[in-house]
Amino acid sequence: MMLKSVIKEIELYKKQPNLNFSLKEKTEVFTQKLFYTLFDTQTPVEENLLLLESLFDELVNLACWEVNKPCKKIWELYVVQLPDILKKLNLDAEAFVNCDPASISIEEVYMAYPGFYAIAIYRLAHELNTIGFPMVPRLMTEYAHRLTGVDINPGAKIGNSFFIDHATGVVIGETAIIEDHVKIYQGVTLGALFVAKDLKKTKRHPTIKNNVTIYANATILGGETIIGENSIIGGNAWVTTSIPPNSKVFHQTEIKIKTTHNVS
Repeated sequence: MMLKSVIKEIELYKKQPNLNFSLKEKTEVFTQKLFYTLFDTQTPVEENLLLLESLFDELVNLACWEVNKPCKKIWELYVVQLPDILKKLNLDAEAFVNCDPASISIEEVYMAYPGFYAIAIYRLAHELNTIGFPMVPRLMTEYAHRLTGVDINPGAKIGNSFFIDHATGVVIGETAIIEDHVKIYQGVTLGALFVAKDLKKTKRHPTIKNNVTIYANATILGGETIIGENSIIGGNAWVTTSIPPNSKVFHQTEIKIKTTHNVS
């Protein structure tokens, strides 16, 4: 009797009719298969695109909750964007090679750099999000987040030749805009200054203009905050106002060293 009571209570409190965790698992399979289709030389493109379409149909059946939306057409709209996405990702990979003196080869970037993987999954998710199928892109970028430590919302807008070094701890919010040839390092946050729910449809995250470098653990907040082109934001900086072009922003700290000879 006790077990029946527990079962009844659990079923009573399971209130979300669309909460099917197989969607998450199938999205991860789809994401990895998509990545291999674009980059792995041993993966046949034509064969895999047919497989990806089948996998995508499963995602549609699980995640297209609005019956009046033409979700079946999303794959047709999405697949034609893949060549352009791949072009952008090749530019990103070249940026990694050009910006990181430790890189051995461009193949190493594709296979071993978590920052590149996070950018790749973001770009693949962003186009799907733009078409209007938000749940799957969110799961795709969360999958990359779990693997790399980089959290890029699929709604963010990111230009060409983007470079994230060391990757871990990077956060890029939904309404952030990043232009071309931007470099950021580990621990950087491009976040919102306020997090009230009624700000959902407003620009809450900063704009980063061309050729900006943002060093480790810098935090830049606010939808009206613009970092001007060619600027450098130093490590640990906290920025909530716009920065003019060609600027250098540094966080100053005072370091005191005491030895056994001068300890008071």
